[in-house]
Amino acid sequence: MDFKNKTIAIIGLGYVGLPLAVEFGKTRAVIGFDINEKRIQELVGGQDHTLEVTSEELRHAAFLEYSSDIDKLRVANIFIVTVPTPIDKANRPDLTPLVKASETVGKVLKKGDIVIYESTVYPGCTEEVCVPTLEKHSGLKFNVDFYCGYSPERINPGDKINTLTKIKKITSGSTPEIADEVDALYASIIIAGTHKASNIKVAEAAKVIENTQRDLNIALVNELSVLFERLNIDTIEVLEAAGTKWNFLPFRPGMVGGHCIGVDPYYLTHKAEEVGYHPQIIASGRRMNDNMARYAARNVIKLMLKNGIDVSKSKVGVMGITFKENCPDIRNSKVVDLIKEFKAWGVNIVVADPYADADEVFHEYGLELNTIEDLSGVDALVVAVGHKAYREMDIAQLKAMMKSDKPVLADIKALYNRHEAAALGLTVFRF
Repeated sequence: MDFKNKTIAIIGLGYVGLPLAVEFGKTRAVIGFDINEKRIQELVGGQDHTLEVTSEELRHAAFLEYSSDIDKLRVANIFIVTVPTPIDKANRPDLTPLVKASETVGKVLKKGDIVIYESTVYPGCTEEVCVPTLEKHSGLKFNVDFYCGYSPERINPGDKINTLTKIKKITSGSTPEIADEVDALYASIIIAGTHKASNIKVAEAAKVIENTQRDLNIALVNELSVLFERLNIDTIEVLEAAGTKWNFLPFRPGMVGGHCIGVDPYYLTHKAEEVGYHPQIIASGRRMNDNMARYAARNVIKLMLKNGIDVSKSKVGVMGITFKENCPDIRNSKVVDLIKEFKAWGVNIVVADPYADADEVFHEYGLELNTIEDLSGVDALVVAVGHKAYREMDIAQLKAMMKSDKPVLADIKALYNRHEAAALGLTVFRF
C-alpha cells in the first residue's frame, strides 16, 4: 500500500503530538489519540490550552479526528508515538508512558503496519524496550510482520518562528525500505527537509545529544556566574563583551528545567552506566544546573538578611512558574525548586504567572497561583520567568510592589537595568 493512502494515528496529543496531527490532518486521514478524555473534548471544541496550535489551525485540519477510544486505532496503518519521557525522583528514565503507549499500539497492530517513535530516549530504547512490548501485545514479529521508525521531535514550546514544518527532521527506519518510507512521510509536510539517519540508534543518539550539548553550555556559564559573583563582576556584562567576537556562543546563565534540556542528559547517562561507562562531564553539568535554583534562593536570603529583613516573617513574590517564557508548560519547572528552598527558610511565598493553569499548578506542585496584584507588599521580588508581560514592566512598577525599606530584586532572567534598579534603592541579584 502506498504510504499516501495509509491512515496515521498520533498517540499523545501534547506539545509534540498535536502540531504533528494537525499538519498531517490538513491533507490525509489522521486519528489523534489521547487517553485524557478532557483533552479530547477540548480539541473537539476547537481549543488548545498549550497554545501550540490556534483555533484556526485546528479548523484547517479537515481530515483529523480525535478519540480516546482504542478501537478507533484499528483502521490506522502508521502509528506515531509522541508521549512524554520524564525522569523519576532519582533522575532515572521513567519509561512508563512509552511502554503504556506501546502496549496500546500493540493491541491494534496489524501485518504491514509501521510504528514510529518521536519521544526522546536513550540509544537502543526503541528496539530494546518498545519493540518487545509491541511483539508481546500484538503476537507479531518485528521486521517480518510490522516495522518501526524513529524520528525525534524537535518542537520548541512557545516558539512561533521555528515551528514544526520549519525545522529539519531526522528520520530512520528498521529496514532500508522502511527508512525510505518514513523519510518520505515526513518530507511530505516538513518544508525544511529531512535527514535520513543510517539506523534507529543513530537517530536516537542524535536527539539526546542535542539537549545534552545545550545543557553543558549552560552549565559552563552558570559556573562562570558563580565565580564572577565572588569576584564582584557582572556576568551579563562579561558575556555581552565576549559576545562581540563572531564565534562566541551566546548562552546565558539560568535555571534549566523543562521536558528536554533538564531531562535528556539523564537518559544518556543511564545508558552509559548500563554499558559500564560513568560519564564525568555530562553528570557534572547536570549537577551544576540542578543546583542553580537553590543557589539563587540562598543568595536572595543572604541579601535580605544583610538588609535587615526578618526572613522568617518575610513575604517573597515570585513572578513566573512555567519552565520558559510565554508558554504555559510547567513540566519540570525549576522555579518550583527555588520556591521549596524559600519555604525551607520559613518564607511566605506568593506566586503569579499569566500563562500557567492554576489547577494544573496546584495538582502538580500543590501551589496556589495568584495574580500579579497579589504580589503587592512583598519584601523581595523574584522575576523567575521572562514573560512578555514582565519584560514590559519598568523598575518603578516593581519597586511599588515592595514594602521593605531595602527591598531585594532577584532578576533571574536579567530583564532590567541593574544600575537603574540600584538607583531606586533596590538590592539586585542576578546570575
